[in-house]
Amino acid sequence: MPLALQGLREMLVCTVVFGGGAALCAWGAVSGSALWWIPAIPLAAVWVFTIAFFRDPERDIPAESGSLVSPADGKITEITRVESHEWIDGPALKISIFLSIFDVHINRSPCSGRVLRTDYRAGEFLDARHPECGIRNECNTVVLEANEPLGSGAGVGPTGTRVVIRQVAGLIARRIICQISPGDSISRGGRIGLIKFGSRTDLIVPADIGLEPVVQVNDMVKGGSTILIRTVQSKVRCEADAHPTEPSAATMSSQKA
Repeated sequence: MPLALQGLREMLVCTVVFGGGAALCAWGAVSGSALWWIPAIPLAAVWVFTIAFFRDPERDIPAESGSLVSPADGKITEITRVESHEWIDGPALKISIFLSIFDVHINRSPCSGRVLRTDYRAGEFLDARHPECGIRNECNTVVLEANEPLGSGAGVGPTGTRVVIRQVAGLIARRIICQISPGDSISRGGRIGLIKFGSRTDLIVPADIGLEPVVQVNDMVKGGSTILIRTVQSKVRCEADAHPTEPSAATMSSQKA
């Protein structure tokens, strides 16, 4: 499986320290030690966990128009509407995803668009499930201008909808990596960066342009492949496709005739 190069330093250090330690313990077996496996097992386990943490699997990216895909792997912990948001300039819909240490930690773009700005803010390291972690923790905000149709209503054109991704550090996380810069173009599902060792990712969009969540709290999602939000028209269409209307008795009779 591909690995994230942003974790190369940690993987090398862990290989030298823990992988090397496990190898030395195994070498103890050659020297006749009967208990060499006792320290070798936890050392090898830490090494395997660190390598696995930085896995970067390929994903099938949905091409459905008028939708936004998940920016991260993990569990939906919050779906809220706020009266105003600093990056949206109006009411906003926010979906929060908690990434455990066992989830893939690559962050992906929910849509194709252009990077308007990135904003890093130092802060605390509360547990990523803490209600105030999005306000008090270290975080990095990415503001995109979508170049695909999103939403509907007065003042909303075919492009230009603002989409915000916030990378929030957690209790264990100590470094946020953002690999895109203002002016960059990014495709739907494209890699934005990662947060090292446990974190939270927020997706924030305007709340008054006909965008609706299609997930619920406690749902498990996959970055780049799970659709989180659809336009109202797209959502209705998908629900109709999933639950086609049964023909009436009159219609069936006319078809037989």
